[in-house]
Amino acid sequence: MEGANGPTTFAGEEMLLKRGIVVAPDLLINGGGVTCSYFEWLKNIDHVSPGKLTKKYQEKQTRKLLEMMGHETATEIKGPEEIDIVYSGLEEIMTSAVQENWGYAVKHNMCFRDACLVNAIKKVHQCYEECGITI
Repeated sequence: MEGANGPTTFAGEEMLLKRGIVVAPDLLINGGGVTCSYFEWLKNIDHVSPGKLTKKYQEKQTRKLLEMMGHETATEIKGPEEIDIVYSGLEEIMTSAVQENWGYAVKHNMCFRDACLVNAIKKVHQCYEECGITI
């Protein structure tokens, strides 16, 4: 995996690919940091941390489920903390992104880096078309 803004050189990637080593490009890997920044932005816009709106509901639902299964709920049941929600959302977004780009690479017989770049460019182009920006 490449580090932030530190892509492998073309020659270096060629050597790795010849050895069967897949390079996960920084373009994709850095998406995790950008995603967490997005979560923070959403939190600041709403002035409410993620999970505050659903935490009590989830606690009550867990308690009800345990009672339906015949378990006593004398122990304290806690809903997710903010960090749990962030990790969960991050995992979902990054897993989906990797699967989507890997599938694109396999379908089009491309190296992973090229598939990530082409897929990203196609998405930007599609957004431009939907906004009526392209000719």
